Amino acid sequence: MTQQPSSPDWTTYTRELGSRLHRLRIEHGLSQERLAYSAGITRYTYQKLEKGESAPGTPANPTLRNLMAIAQQLDVTLDSLLPQPWPDLRGR
Repeated sequence: MTQQPSSPDWTTYTRELGSRLHRLRIEHGLSQERLAYSAGITRYTYQKLEKGESAPGTPANPTLRNLMAIAQQLDVTLDSLLPQPWPDLRGR
């Protein structure tokens, strides 16, 4: 079983990603349900991504597939979807 990064940097990063997802979704006039359905994920999964968590108090760790599907539905590149700079996850 792989461990999820849990540093404060990762927590901050996933919250920023969630805020970015929320902003882009609103700009595109989409509901959470519509975007999730279009991306092939559940509304619950998408809601958790916007919150930046996978469970209460646990930072999100979205799959590459989910991020790519969401980026495609929002008509943005994966690189522009992900906040910069990336957190330093070496040795964690």
